[in-house]
Amino acid sequence: MNSPSETTDSELSTSVALFDASPFFEKALLFGIQHGVLDQAKLDSIQIDAPKGMVQIARYFGSEFLRPELEKARDRIVNLVSMNLEHESGGDLAVAAKILRENSFMSRSKAASDMLKALIVMPQNSHFGMNEHGSFSDKHIPQLAKWTLSNLAEYQSELARRQAVALLIDAAQWLADSLGMDADDLEDAGPDAEAVIRTAILVQQTSQKAIPDWVSFQQLTLALRKKNVTKPIHLILPKGLPSEYKRIVEQVLETVKMDLPKILDTTLTPQKLFNQTPAFVGRYFWIEDSLAQIDHFDREASLLWNKITKGHSDDSSLLTLFLCIASGVTGKTLLTEKSASALIRKIRKSGLHSHLVTQFVLEQAPLQHHNDYLQLWERFLEDAQATLQSDRDYKLHDALALLRNDCNING
Repeated sequence: MNSPSETTDSELSTSVALFDASPFFEKALLFGIQHGVLDQAKLDSIQIDAPKGMVQIARYFGSEFLRPELEKARDRIVNLVSMNLEHESGGDLAVAAKILRENSFMSRSKAASDMLKALIVMPQNSHFGMNEHGSFSDKHIPQLAKWTLSNLAEYQSELARRQAVALLIDAAQWLADSLGMDADDLEDAGPDAEAVIRTAILVQQTSQKAIPDWVSFQQLTLALRKKNVTKPIHLILPKGLPSEYKRIVEQVLETVKMDLPKILDTTLTPQKLFNQTPAFVGRYFWIEDSLAQIDHFDREASLLWNKITKGHSDDSSLLTLFLCIASGVTGKTLLTEKSASALIRKIRKSGLHSHLVTQFVLEQAPLQHHNDYLQLWERFLEDAQATLQSDRDYKLHDALALLRNDCNING
């Protein structure tokens, strides 16, 4: 390291520039003049180019005939040239002066403008379907106007952020493609890229080979919980992941690890966790397939209905079941003479609650049978309610005769 007495003029000028608030272009220009990097011919060329560039910029963003627009154009062109010189030189004034010597003033302004245009069309949001595609166009000019007055540090910060977003999107697209879902379908679905990656990480732990729909995602969750009983889940990076995506996917993997205790919590249904817990809504991705969900619901409803009805679908069995529910007792499709008598006495004491049957049918019966079952119950109730609740039939003869005729009574 040089002692203070050994410091060269070049090093001194560069160090002083660190504390100089003037535009980087002016610093590089001054350095070039002081150290003989820039000759008079180059200075004359800059003096000719600068006014032309100011007029062009004023015209591009507004009007070259208004003094305020020309003054702002001066700020813009100096800022653009400064941004490009500092970016390409890494802040080294000696390098920047040489760049000025070997390139025209206007070319440095255009190079910076190209940098900003490329930045503006980069993705800003990790949600698919929320980013523009294509090249720079007139609709982006207002954004460019803002960026031409920004400094290099602001540009670099935004560039780093957008590059990370782009990498995240690319990683999610690669994983989705490996699971059979193309980029167009992702755009249509509009998930967050991290949600796609999280789901792909979970899919790898099961036998599934595709991005799941909601039904399959629930099954995936339950499979992970079952697997965890015998062997703790150990999350790893998806197989075959290209090296350029490993770091970004590792970051998302850590968030899945933090989620894992809740995902494996058997007290939380998948519906409750992923669709009703605010922190988890949108955090994972599944394909919205309403037809598959309806089909699954119908199958589940049919299984539950068959369990309740013991597989009986005749009117007598259904009316026996409905009458029990309306009376507030355990639903059965077959009653003994003794239990039928007890049921009638309960009806005469507490009444019939028809709305319980309506609620039961709407919640438990297969959708296609709702109207038929409700009409069956309403017709029965219209004919039978007076007899079932009659105080005159104190020996229950009429009521039992009615139940033997319309319901299932054994004995």
